[in-house]
Amino acid sequence: MNFNYKNRIALNFLIASAVTISLVFLVIYAVVLTTVYQNLDRAVSYEAIKHSHGLTFTRDSIHFLNRAELEEREHREADVIPVFIQIIDADGNLMDKSPNLKEQALKFNPEDPDGDHFNTMLNGKAIRQLQLPLIFEGQTRGYVLAAMSLEDSKMVIGKLRNILLALFPLVLLSLFFITRLLAGKSIAPVARITATADRITRNNLNERIELPKTKDELYTLASSINELLERIGNAIERERQFTSDASHELRTPLSVIKGTMEVLIRKPRTEAEYREKIAYALTEIDRMSNTIDQLLMLARFDKTPDRLNRQSIQLVPLLDDILQRYEPEIIRKNLQINIDDNGEAEVESDPYYIDLILDNVISNAIKYSFDDSSIQIRVFKKEGEIFCEITDHGVGIRQEDIPSVFTPFFRSDALKHKRIPGNGLGLSIVKKACTFINADFTLTSLPSQGTTATLKF
Repeated sequence: MNFNYKNRIALNFLIASAVTISLVFLVIYAVVLTTVYQNLDRAVSYEAIKHSHGLTFTRDSIHFLNRAELEEREHREADVIPVFIQIIDADGNLMDKSPNLKEQALKFNPEDPDGDHFNTMLNGKAIRQLQLPLIFEGQTRGYVLAAMSLEDSKMVIGKLRNILLALFPLVLLSLFFITRLLAGKSIAPVARITATADRITRNNLNERIELPKTKDELYTLASSINELLERIGNAIERERQFTSDASHELRTPLSVIKGTMEVLIRKPRTEAEYREKIAYALTEIDRMSNTIDQLLMLARFDKTPDRLNRQSIQLVPLLDDILQRYEPEIIRKNLQINIDDNGEAEVESDPYYIDLILDNVISNAIKYSFDDSSIQIRVFKKEGEIFCEITDHGVGIRQEDIPSVFTPFFRSDALKHKRIPGNGLGLSIVKKACTFINADFTLTSLPSQGTTATLKF
């Protein structure tokens, strides 16, 4: 037999059932056996006591006072359980006995004179016997021995034992096949889930597992697998899009450089023309190098850092340093920078990630600001947390594009802003870096009015 999951369930249930049924059958057998012996012992004791009160004692003998009693129906007829009565003296000598004993005699057990019941044999048949001491004038004058047949009781007990032994394997086999059938029906949804999962491949992630009608554990499992497939599908789609965008971002400057070089070698050029084209090619090389650096950074950020180099960081001096890096661009666009600091701008974090985040956000604010506009930077403390708000007055972001700006290579209204350099990787890097240092990053924006980036440390 193939011990698949269905058969293992049935087998485990069979083992548990076998133990349980065995205990139940043993209890039934023990209860019936005890009840039979208790009833028989009660009857034997009753007969022994009853006949001990109907004795006459002389100096040398003990006899039944009313022998007619011994001729009663239960002592003689076969359809009634016979009662055997025997009287012996203290030395074990026979004094008197019931007529149904005929030539037989009950066995006296001198080792058990206190009236306990025991099994013995009479004429080759089992009997239940009791010997009761006869006390007369303070002395043990003899014993009354009473016995009843055990044959009917043994027959009942034997039949019960045989029935239980015959039922045991039949019940177990029935339970095994019933459990196997029910287990098969129970795991049928699992089989369907497995079959559906086998059909799903990398190129076929659109199929989903049918949810069971009842919202049980299998429903939760199927739902979780469907959600996992959805996430995998989205991840693969993002990977494809990322690969396509990365290829485009890297191929474009290479195509530009190639075209520039081809133009240069077609005919002799002046030194000024050579310088112009080479400078343009170098600009594209810098652009491609910057894209590669950011791609490598994103790849590193796929893995959470093992530990952070937490330090106490003053935000305002760091903001001043970052603004110094972009001073030429700030001067070129004639931007006014305003920093509002309440004097509590200190955070405990990793300086590398803080610098990376603020650098990208400020770079974007400068890049997308209109000429002759301003950038406001507010650093303040609220409810025990440090906030940094950077607001520009520039092209802004469409509301529906805000959730997508953290996707690598996404640029809102990119065709309208072709003159603005960029590759759409900066905010992806910012979002991942914020995750590493447990900082919150949100954007609010209006097209043609500006954008506010809020950092909560």
